[in-house]
Amino acid sequence: MTDNIRADGRTADQLRPVTIERGWSKQAEGSALISFGDTRVLCTASFTNGVPRWMAGKGRGWVTAEYAMLPRSTNDRMDREAVKGKIGGRTHEISRLIGRSLRAVVDMKALGENTIVIDCDVLQADGGTRTAAITGAYVALSDALEWGREHRFIAQRATPLIDSVSAVSVGIIDGTPMLDLAYVEDVRAETDMNVVVTGRGLFVEVQGTAEGAPFDRSELNSLLDLALLGTTELSDVQKAAIGAGA
Repeated sequence: MTDNIRADGRTADQLRPVTIERGWSKQAEGSALISFGDTRVLCTASFTNGVPRWMAGKGRGWVTAEYAMLPRSTNDRMDREAVKGKIGGRTHEISRLIGRSLRAVVDMKALGENTIVIDCDVLQADGGTRTAAITGAYVALSDALEWGREHRFIAQRATPLIDSVSAVSVGIIDGTPMLDLAYVEDVRAETDMNVVVTGRGLFVEVQGTAEGAPFDRSELNSLLDLALLGTTELSDVQKAAIGAGA
């Protein structure tokens, strides 16, 4: 996979340029502005001492997430879902995905009876918004947890964050498996997949769909190998972003 066969000149196994600007928001306990190429997502983490009523007294914390796209994050303006009076199914699904992905790497008992809400707002969309959101949300979450420790809401010796987590899209286009699809590629993909992976290389979620012809086991293996390659690189970017502000 070394030929430059993609519209932006990337090789099939190459990520778009990825940047993470940690601490973008002055108000939030944790925040990160992440870019996957032209896709940009602002992730903020809000720390609250206390848990929802249904969890009170259990000695465990809670991490959840909300996802939204700004009206002009796409080529044509879309109405705000708040104006419509109804949150769309896609928005609910992605919000739950982000929450599940983050909870997979948090020890809720070590978190204590505290709640962290991650808000992922898409400023500009060019494919891979959910994967960028998960990858950036981890950095915001990490900072919010440190804020909680510094303010003594989390025990000093507790380790609530047990691993990192990132996500990337993969797909098959004209018979070729490709990593990190931009929008022009995503709409052409015969197979489209989003893969969430921990820093140890364990899968949290694999969302795969055959948009055209069904894919076979060897194609699935190729896509998962590509995803692992991409999430390993993303984990390094996350570590660099967190280390730069330490």
